[in-house]
Amino acid sequence: QVQVVESGGGLVQPGGSLRLSCVVSGMNVNFAAVAWHRQTPGKQREFVAVISSGGMRDYGDFVKGRFSIFRDNAKNIVYLQMNGLKPEDTAKYYCYIVRGGQNSWGQGTQVTVSS
Repeated sequence: QVQVVESGGGLVQPGGSLRLSCVVSGMNVNFAAVAWHRQTPGKQREFVAVISSGGMRDYGDFVKGRFSIFRDNAKNIVYLQMNGLKPEDTAKYYCYIVRGGQNSWGQGTQVTVSS
């Protein structure tokens, strides 16, 4: 069974940074696509970033060079480094992993950007 657990969220001032972690068990992140999405109440879940099994990366248009997704294969963790945070980045951030017919969402970690 694939399990995904996010952590690293919190309260940060505008312009600050956070690093989110996505700890995966039951699937090797090196052979899967892992993505971050975010959601605010009343809105649809929004794509943030993805890293493919081959290491290709893609980001949502709003990221504009502020975020970076990378993985630690030894620890089986995928990170989302977020710099230059803005109040509009406030959301619950979710990690999603998929490989073949298997996929799993985590429970999310809350990020609040406010002064």
